[in-house]
Amino acid sequence: MNTPELQRKSFLLLLVGVSIAFLAILAPFYGAVFWGMVLAIVFAPLQRRLLQRFGERRATLAALVTLSVVLLIVILPTALVAVSLTQEAMVVYEKLKSGQVNVGIYFQQIVAALPAWAVSLLDRLGLGDAGALQAKLSSAAVQGSQYFATQALSIGQNTFQFIVDFGVMLYLLFFLLRDGPYLTNRIRRAVPLDDGHKRSLGSKFATVIRATVKGNIAVAVAQGLLGGLAFWFLGIQGVMLWTVLMAFLSLLPAVGAGIVWLPVVIYFLATGATWQGVGLIVYGVVVIGLVDNILRPLLVGKDTQMPDYVVLISTLGGMALFGLNGFVIGPVVAALFIACWDLFAGPTPAAPPSASAR
Repeated sequence: MNTPELQRKSFLLLLVGVSIAFLAILAPFYGAVFWGMVLAIVFAPLQRRLLQRFGERRATLAALVTLSVVLLIVILPTALVAVSLTQEAMVVYEKLKSGQVNVGIYFQQIVAALPAWAVSLLDRLGLGDAGALQAKLSSAAVQGSQYFATQALSIGQNTFQFIVDFGVMLYLLFFLLRDGPYLTNRIRRAVPLDDGHKRSLGSKFATVIRATVKGNIAVAVAQGLLGGLAFWFLGIQGVMLWTVLMAFLSLLPAVGAGIVWLPVVIYFLATGATWQGVGLIVYGVVVIGLVDNILRPLLVGKDTQMPDYVVLISTLGGMALFGLNGFVIGPVVAALFIACWDLFAGPTPAAPPSASAR
């Protein structure tokens, strides 16, 4: 009964079993492992340039230098922004809770400035009761700010877990930078695919991760800073909070930052601050929107070779399933989906000659 076929099937079953068990062990550190891999792929070109300068025998030194660069330009600024955001979120929450800031009153001012037909439309939609709607909006604003404040406090309360995850990420990142080529070759040899397919999919995987991370973060930072500058100039409270929120929402192509500045435009126009409203909408469409229309196709779409609508849908779906990590996972899965089907379909047939050519 101990035939070669049975041995092969038993080994494959064992291989699947230990692989599932290993993934289950890594699951508690999923975020740390994921971002360690992402940062290793993004900074791999820097590691290669340092190796050329230091020499192949000094891979450890090159990895340490690259890790220091990551700490200085990625992790330290992120930590400083997170601390500032937490402080400002707590201030906004306290103001909403105490009634110093009342979202319902702002909405009531907008309704009072609307024409009769717009008020009638709100009545038909069940939004005409200003008092009830004001209470709902105020409650929703308090709950939203409370959620962000709770999340910030939970990070502080789970300091030990955060430190462990952060340490695992840095530790893994160092070894992925130092031993990346060796690990990549081992994975390629183990994957049971054609060599051409492995090279194509591996190249696509790395390219999409680099383009998604660098491109989306560059667009998010640019749009967040530009929007925050406009809010600071207009004297809107909580500039840091709105800047970070616009930067976060800018991860969504086409619709991102407008979710924040468009309601402010509506409020300005409805309350008689016409010049502020017109100025903000022009600034939002021309300046903030131009960043999305120019930078995102250059930094993301050009390298990933995916249409904007695929990038948008995959980003939304990825973030719905995986949270913040989904803005990378979604486009990567979509790009690999397209690449796999392209490989399955074979070479693209040549276009038929035009009638004029005949």
